[in-house]
Amino acid sequence: MPGFEQLRQSPPEQLWRVMSQGAMVPQSAGLTDPEIRAIARYVAGRDFAITVTGGESEGRCTVAKPFRPSPDDWNGWGRDPANLHYQPKPGFDAAAVPRLKVKWAFGFPGAVTLTSQPTVVGGRVFTASYTGDVYALDAESGCTYWKFTAATSVRHALSVGRIANRWAVFFGDTQSNAYAVDVQTGKEIWNVNVDEHPVSRITGAPTFHEGRLYVPVSSLEEPAAMAPSYECCTFRGNVVALDATTGKQIWKAYAIPDPPKPYRKNSAGTQMHGPAGAAIWSSPTIDVKRKLVYVATGNSYTEVSTPYANAVIAFDLETGSMKWANQATPNDNFTMACGKPGVNNCPENRGPDFDFGTSPVLVRAASGKDVLVAAQKSAVVYGLDPDNRGRTLWSTKVGQGGALGGVEWGHASDQTAVYAAVSDLFRCSDGKKPGGISALNPLTGELLWRTNAPELDCKDPRQPGCTGAQSAAITAIPGIVFSGSIDGHFRAYDTKSGRIVWDLDTKREYPTVNGVPGKGGSIDYGAATVANGRVYLNSGSAQWQGIGGNVLICLTVDGK
Repeated sequence: MPGFEQLRQSPPEQLWRVMSQGAMVPQSAGLTDPEIRAIARYVAGRDFAITVTGGESEGRCTVAKPFRPSPDDWNGWGRDPANLHYQPKPGFDAAAVPRLKVKWAFGFPGAVTLTSQPTVVGGRVFTASYTGDVYALDAESGCTYWKFTAATSVRHALSVGRIANRWAVFFGDTQSNAYAVDVQTGKEIWNVNVDEHPVSRITGAPTFHEGRLYVPVSSLEEPAAMAPSYECCTFRGNVVALDATTGKQIWKAYAIPDPPKPYRKNSAGTQMHGPAGAAIWSSPTIDVKRKLVYVATGNSYTEVSTPYANAVIAFDLETGSMKWANQATPNDNFTMACGKPGVNNCPENRGPDFDFGTSPVLVRAASGKDVLVAAQKSAVVYGLDPDNRGRTLWSTKVGQGGALGGVEWGHASDQTAVYAAVSDLFRCSDGKKPGGISALNPLTGELLWRTNAPELDCKDPRQPGCTGAQSAAITAIPGIVFSGSIDGHFRAYDTKSGRIVWDLDTKREYPTVNGVPGKGGSIDYGAATVANGRVYLNSGSAQWQGIGGNVLICLTVDGK
């Protein structure tokens, strides 16, 4: 959990929203709104702002440029249905990467934790902040076309698709509401709740494909279980297919097919239920050839055995029926009540909390063979056979692994290699340090190269952001892999050797196009996106021992 100093970086408005509408709702249950506001003021060390300067009137676009989508855009989480996180036509070559400089910066009002990954389509940048504000910016200048405010936090990449006679932007929030808004105006088209469980949420980007929206659903039942009186656990991860034009549900598929049942009482006398868990934290991957949608799931919440937690699962694209599942780590039973196994809502056979937080990546090797690559918090990367019910072809360990270790949010592939950066925050031993990035052969899992995290420019590991952990998702272009770090550095690695060819320290102040004071910080969760000669990156995530900030930066060759 974030330490007090990390929380103190947050404005009281954000803390109030998290306690009243977001992740901390279970912990603030029973408090009145004035009490929640008092806590927010105390933790932030300042009062609520009466007005927000900048961001509303400053930096508005005065001319509306035509919205013209291009095959070279970056749409959604992985840019393409296979979730490769690879841009084959970046608009500049690898040799020009060391000349990348900041062209413009946009400041998110009131934000110190940024998790959304920018989407670039049709000359627009679509992005969101932890405050729930969704923006459409001009891709060239950063001016603001519109802002839409969701019910609560939006923490993933947005997806764009054409419905009927117009284009729409799709996203979800941390109350499991899915939205469609008009690309041109930011006006809401529809808004539907996809899961009624009180602690369910949408953290992975919904995937748009052929008129449907595939929405992944995760939960915060792990922290809810910290209360001994909470009846743990009843949530099951699921994918919901919606008609993208109307928001109407077409099908809903649970990662754990069997609903939970009462099985024993905890040490406090509260009824427990199972099986439960298998949250889907990441964006679904579409296999157009086999007409499947792939998801990767999180751990189990109880000791009731399930083969679907910590697994890669294939569902039928049309009907949602489960086609196969391959479990990587059986009996990974964990909640945040796990101070001692068997006490209150901690499972008796506690597991290591090795979720899959990454989207499966469907790689087509030069031989023509398809391999589905999944990467886990255990620091193990798996190659699965999509033609043989997901059978494991290979597995390779690329780090130490841990609850905040291993591959946290996303790996990438340029079809010739698979690239995986590791976090390993708090879990290093034998003199090893957090961070590092590796390249693997997609057919065999053979390690092609590994580059450790560089020496830190900070000296006190207790200082926020003083770690080389590379938990953020990564992005590849021809010849280069981009990876950000909790210490705020954004680096480019040569894909053949792993050599660092460029390093930008983003943790500084920025003048912004919308007049909001801008500050960079840690890079976590979302990756950089690349489109039409520009690199877009959010800097400032205080979530895991990080440095808070509030900027989206646009980089171009020589800043032009």
